[in-house]
Amino acid sequence: MSDTDTIPFTMPFANLLGLQVEQADADQITATMQVREELCTTGARLHGGAIMALADNLGAIGAFLNIPEGSHGTTTIESKTNFLGAAKLGSTVTATATPLHIGRRTSVWQTRITSDEGKPVAIVVQTQMVL
Repeated sequence: MSDTDTIPFTMPFANLLGLQVEQADADQITATMQVREELCTTGARLHGGAIMALADNLGAIGAFLNIPEGSHGTTTIESKTNFLGAAKLGSTVTATATPLHIGRRTSVWQTRITSDEGKPVAIVVQTQMVL
């Protein structure tokens, strides 16, 4: 399934990243992303900014799927990333976001990103504000 099949809006940046949403529910979002040359840094490894962008997209999807009726969107107000390992050019990373808190005005999401081998690449915790 593609992100446009699952999510009731399109996110052009997610498409640019090559994000493939596999699951999108109110309590878990899972996606994959191929490590392409244009997403890499020196040494043919996935760039930290691409890792952060992947997680930010998943947190945004989760926040949107949980916003109260009458709200019209969300925005990231805080994000923290722990880089734990590298992802090589040509591999595919898997990201899974789960909520740590769902409130009326904010939600907090943790995204775990792993390599093809299941090794940790990053853990991201972000706060989304309801608009």
